[in-house]
Amino acid sequence: MSIYSPIFLNNRLNLIRRFLRKNCLLCGASSDDDLCGPCLDSLPYLPPSRCPVCASPVAENLACGACLADPPAFAHTVAVVSYAFPVDAMIHSLKYRASLAMVPILADLLITQIDPLTFPDFIVPIPLHPARLRERGFNQALEIARRVSKKTGIALLPNVCKRVKNTASQTGLPWKERQKNIRSAFACEMDLTGKHIAVLDDVMTTGATLNELARLLRKRGAVEVSGWVVARTL
Repeated sequence: MSIYSPIFLNNRLNLIRRFLRKNCLLCGASSDDDLCGPCLDSLPYLPPSRCPVCASPVAENLACGACLADPPAFAHTVAVVSYAFPVDAMIHSLKYRASLAMVPILADLLITQIDPLTFPDFIVPIPLHPARLRERGFNQALEIARRVSKKTGIALLPNVCKRVKNTASQTGLPWKERQKNIRSAFACEMDLTGKHIAVLDDVMTTGATLNELARLLRKRGAVEVSGWVVARTL
């Protein structure tokens, strides 16, 4: 059989396709992507009607009562999925088991919700305190931000903000305690006058962390701060 025959070429192409196919990271099925179609479709996506400021589900796409009563320092939040199974397990695996294979999945989910007409000037990932960074070995928000920056072309500022206060975990703290816990936790020396900044994180619960960093960025001259998060706790 000639190496140029259609049968030979077709067999070679099929072999290459099988070699390049992956296994879905959730169910293990053969897939062309990190997640197979059924697993991707079954993720706990947020409802379409959300508060444009904090991304909480609302009856209409209008600012929720909490954001109207006490407007946060950030103007808009992009979020994709709720922090529920299997997304919570995926993020937990990334943060505490260093499963970096989750980074492109989470980053690409976020990219699907970002409107090119609202692209900011810079992306700023929520920073980790040096002690927490040494313990974990990497900043999951920064890893997600790297891919988002690369695929959108938006400049990344990985070190413009620092976490100067090694706060206790926000998990489990009530809203008022979260605000106190994160107060004055960040520092930023860069002049951001007139810039639109997107602050990126993996999960948003009450928005206290995002709000504290947004407040600092506004003090440094940012004209607008948006929140970009993969998952929103409901």
